[in-house]
Amino acid sequence: MEGKYCGPRKKRGWRGLAAAAYVLLAVACSAVMHRHLRRESLDRAEERLVSMCEERARMLQEQFGVTVNHVHALAILISTFHYEKFPSAIDQETFAKYTGRTSFERPLLNGVAYAHRVFHHEREMFESQQGWIMNTMKRELAPPQIEYAPVIFSQDTVSYLARIDMMSGEEDRENILRARTTGKAVLTNPFRLLGSNHLGVVLTFAVYRPDLPADASVEQRVEATIGYLGGAFDVESLVENLLSKLAGNQDIVVNVYDVTNASEAMVLYGPPSLEDQVPLLHVSMLDFGDPFRKHEMRCRYREKLPMPWSAITNPLGTFVIWMLVGYIICAAWSRYDKVSEDCRKMEELKTQAEAADVAKSQFLATVSHEIRTPMNGVLGMLDMLLGTDLTMTQKDYAQTAQMCGRALITLINDVLDRAKIEAGKLELEAVPFDLRSLMDDVISLFSSKSREKCIELAVFVCDDVPKVVLGDPWRFRQILTNLVGNAVKFTERGHVFVRVSLAENSNVEANQVIHGNMNGKDGKVESTANGAFNTLSGFEAADRRNNWQYFKLLLSDKESLLDDLDGENSDQNDSDRVTLAISIEDTGVGIPLQAQDRVFTPFMQADSSTSRNYGGTGIGLSISKCLAELMGGQISFTSRPFVGSTFTFSATLKRSYKDTSADSNRSLAEALPDAFKGMKAILVDGRPVRSAVTRYHLKRLGIIVQVVNNMSAGLKAFSGQNGATISREKATMLFIERDFWRPETDVHLLNRLRGQKNGQLSDAPKVVLLVTSEADKDKYGSIFDIVMCKPLRASTIASCIQQLLKVEMPERKENQNRPSFLRSLLVGKNILVVDDNKVNLRVAAAALKKYGAKVHCVESGKDAVSLLQPPHSFDACFMDVQMPEMDGFEATRKIREMEMKANEERKNKLALIEGSTFVECHLPVLAMTADVIQATYEECIKSGMNGYVSKPFDEEQLYQAVSRLVVGTTDSAV
Repeated sequence: MEGKYCGPRKKRGWRGLAAAAYVLLAVACSAVMHRHLRRESLDRAEERLVSMCEERARMLQEQFGVTVNHVHALAILISTFHYEKFPSAIDQETFAKYTGRTSFERPLLNGVAYAHRVFHHEREMFESQQGWIMNTMKRELAPPQIEYAPVIFSQDTVSYLARIDMMSGEEDRENILRARTTGKAVLTNPFRLLGSNHLGVVLTFAVYRPDLPADASVEQRVEATIGYLGGAFDVESLVENLLSKLAGNQDIVVNVYDVTNASEAMVLYGPPSLEDQVPLLHVSMLDFGDPFRKHEMRCRYREKLPMPWSAITNPLGTFVIWMLVGYIICAAWSRYDKVSEDCRKMEELKTQAEAADVAKSQFLATVSHEIRTPMNGVLGMLDMLLGTDLTMTQKDYAQTAQMCGRALITLINDVLDRAKIEAGKLELEAVPFDLRSLMDDVISLFSSKSREKCIELAVFVCDDVPKVVLGDPWRFRQILTNLVGNAVKFTERGHVFVRVSLAENSNVEANQVIHGNMNGKDGKVESTANGAFNTLSGFEAADRRNNWQYFKLLLSDKESLLDDLDGENSDQNDSDRVTLAISIEDTGVGIPLQAQDRVFTPFMQADSSTSRNYGGTGIGLSISKCLAELMGGQISFTSRPFVGSTFTFSATLKRSYKDTSADSNRSLAEALPDAFKGMKAILVDGRPVRSAVTRYHLKRLGIIVQVVNNMSAGLKAFSGQNGATISREKATMLFIERDFWRPETDVHLLNRLRGQKNGQLSDAPKVVLLVTSEADKDKYGSIFDIVMCKPLRASTIASCIQQLLKVEMPERKENQNRPSFLRSLLVGKNILVVDDNKVNLRVAAAALKKYGAKVHCVESGKDAVSLLQPPHSFDACFMDVQMPEMDGFEATRKIREMEMKANEERKNKLALIEGSTFVECHLPVLAMTADVIQATYEECIKSGMNGYVSKPFDEEQLYQAVSRLVVGTTDSAV
């Protein structure tokens, strides 16, 4: 038990680990997606930051460059209009006005000033000319030095620089020296501007003589320097004005640094650095034209970047999708496990079912054998008893016991058939048979019952139905017997009507009736003037399609003879397959509505009173349904309580162009005489359906029929007053239906008819009364030439007419008398009967001796093998299957082995003799078994048997078996 549950627990453990791993994988994938989306968002933010920073740096450089260009232009102006001009074209007032009015071109400069280059030896003269002395930045007297750079011109905004020697300051001196050696603008370190207190730098530009060449050397530039032009840059105002013109300033923070000393960067613009708090920072280098100083612009976002919604929702959605996929996989996995478990259980159940099926088959075989074995003795002994001299009472008792025994055998056969169908072991034969003769045989089985109840029982086969078809006549007969038997059982008045037609014609005509195309009747069942319905008996039928309007569509209007009606006029170019529709209509009690859905359920009755009042097991309809489906058809019914039922089934058969009358072994056909062809008859019947049925049977004999409604019309038809074509010929017979015979008036008309023939009774027509009860025979026997009791069948009508008209008919060589024919086959034959049951031995021996056979009996398979050692004198062997010591199968196999060995020896001996003919020794062996299931039959054939006869066997079975096997090649002679 522990090992049984270890597997599932282990499987659940692995499944839990797999689920945990899957969840971790889903989390990892979602985290990777979040990281990726976050990285993408940062990359986009960085790209945006880079774009904005580079744009601002570029614009700042461009504006600075424009300002430098203007300062350069001002330097050229001073060089042109001030150098060596006496007097100079530029003085302080002019310079101040000009620079003030052109300050818009230098928005980045607070002001400009010009410092003249003065050597030490020129100081006194210069101060004397200017009228002031040079001071330092501290307003002190400038100390002596090699050269000076006093400010002589200044813009009003930087007028505080006037008289100051720019060479007195260390940083200014360095800038001046670098400016004149490089020829470019140079910048100072940042410092606070006077007035605005903003951070700024001083731009210094050297002013050269006009004749300085463009490719001058450093010495030439130093020697050609005449002064210095400088201006104060307000970096904060410059950047602030620039940023105010651009979008996105509220998102980013801009800092401008002087990074000439990388270790101590100086902030020119912007708040203190927040690099530790902001993840993104971009640095753009600024080129202000001074190769000795380095500046850069650092841009960063003002606030920490928010988490993008896509980086939250997308991973979350992905995780949900992963979970859903995992759930689907888990559900599929669980479903797979469940289905696998179900399949395993189904396999187990299948194995159990197969074992149960085998057990059931074995049980059925055992039960069948155990019941049939004593029943074989009972029926056999009763048959022997009936062959003795008995009193009427004794004979009645024996016949009743025999009838009950056969009913029990029929029930056993039904149960076995149902078991065969469920096991799929029921196989259909394919032999040619005469459909019309089979229908007559089925109807004749219930003739006595219908006469007792005084109900109409009739069969009608449409003209377009082939005469001979290929199929299983015994199973076809079984369906019909079940359905017709039920119809007769549950019908106390009215009729039972069996109709056969082609399925395609039946469907087309039924549709016409349903759609109301029948002379405006809307498919309703017509009634006659007296209230009777236009059906076979005048009673209402459950299926409205089975009325006269529908039925007459199935009739042929051609007055053809029998050879035209036998199906020989069917088109042989049509398909070999033919689907028949067989309808069994009754006017019985009907089926209750609540029971109609279980009609075809095995062993089910309509209600508890059905079996009590009518008997039966409820298995017949179930078997009929299965058989119809095996024949490629289906079965259905229409029923109305207290009106009746109509069962309809279809079957697909094949056309056969073989004459079944030539096959005496398996034929179910009944050859009809042709001595009545061309005869004329008149039928008095006012019911169209019933008259068509009677006409159908007479036409099968070749008799031409004219139908009239009453006796008066019949008399006129004989006298030729109605203009009927039949009056031109001699009518020999008059058929009258009992319902339309009126003794008070029709007797007089009948006497007139007989008197018209000049008193010659031989010329008078023969009058036949058709009745449904045996009691009417004695009642009307003195009035009519013959009283014929229904149901009608062609062979019965032929016998009556032959007796009535004294017509000579040739004797048939076929099996008209099966007992005598069977005697001719068995007389003098040596037959070995093997059975361990002495009663069965007596029954089988008596049945065979009855037909003249010489019978030898043994009680075991070993004794049979000993007696059948070649050579032997037996012509056939009837072998029981289930016997002690050696059963029939093993005994048969040993017999075949002995025959094979003997045949081989004889063949070798005869090969040495010229002109000798070798005839193989083969003893026909028939199994006698009470077990008639398919498995037993297959085992019989496999062991070498030629067939089997089920217990108890009757004359028909014995005839079939002997005619196939015993006579062998003598069939043709017979």
